[in-house]
Amino acid sequence: MGKKRVVKPKAEELLKEREEIRKRVEEKKEPLKKVKITKGNLYIRSTYNNTAITVTDPKGNVINWATTGGIGFKGTKKGTPFAASKVAEFILDKLERSGPKEVSIFVKGIGPGRNAVLKTIANNSAIQVLSIKDVTPIPHNGPRPPKPRRV
Repeated sequence: MGKKRVVKPKAEELLKEREEIRKRVEEKKEPLKKVKITKGNLYIRSTYNNTAITVTDPKGNVINWATTGGIGFKGTKKGTPFAASKVAEFILDKLERSGPKEVSIFVKGIGPGRNAVLKTIANNSAIQVLSIKDVTPIPHNGPRPPKPRRV
């Protein structure tokens, strides 16, 4: 095999490429429209190991979210009610500045943080709670159980 030739682009071609890239970037720059959201949904997912809170608009587009791990708790401390209340305070601070003023709450899971988050939202916020709904999945009979163990 012989030597491979490397074709270097000419200066004119490079200038044309730069101009095309600049035009594309300038076309995409459109001012973002800030829409003030008055109503929203707040989803609490509480497991034994973590608590996650997500805030959406009525269509389901995510506005803000936070977890106990994202705030700085590590290991088994993430699953505590204290960590869950701190996540709720963090989200409420964000919502008071920008987010919805009326919220429907959806709770999923059976972790220890679920009641702590609800208490924090009820006591510490200027956000009005419209409804609280439990959406924890419950099996209706489910799969066949394993055979009994023979000793």
